[in-house]
Amino acid sequence: MNTIPITQAGYDKLKSELEKLRSVDRREVIEAIKEARSHGDLSENAEYDAAKERQGLIEARISELEAKMPILEIIDTAKLKGERAIFGATVELENLDNGERRVFTIVGPDESDISTGKVSVLSPMAKAVIGKKVGDDAIVQAPGGEIEYEIKRVFFA
Repeated sequence: MNTIPITQAGYDKLKSELEKLRSVDRREVIEAIKEARSHGDLSENAEYDAAKERQGLIEARISELEAKMPILEIIDTAKLKGERAIFGATVELENLDNGERRVFTIVGPDESDISTGKVSVLSPMAKAVIGKKVGDDAIVQAPGGEIEYEIKRVFFA
């Protein structure tokens, strides 16, 4: 069975989400369904339909998280070090065409958030830099074509 890498913070966030879904959201939607049922005819009851749809989404997310949690491999990023870009590393790149710089941290797929500089280990950007060190070039397969970067810095927070 393959594992999925994740930071402790990412794991804790998913675990909290699962606990909230099970203990809070599930109960709230059950109450919403009961309330909607009390309004009579269910065939034209928009509140009932919305509550049932929300219940389906909650149960689907619970199932997804329950299946995923056992295969998550928590990586202690505080213990990571080295010169090469790996999971948990923060990497600074320079676009060789326009000089633009990008900084991002390589995280698990469930933690990625480009707005906060977290890139999935499965993304083309991360795949292009993993295993490389400062001074190496990395070619990223982007939707608009190849982009060539030079790795300027690799560090661990």
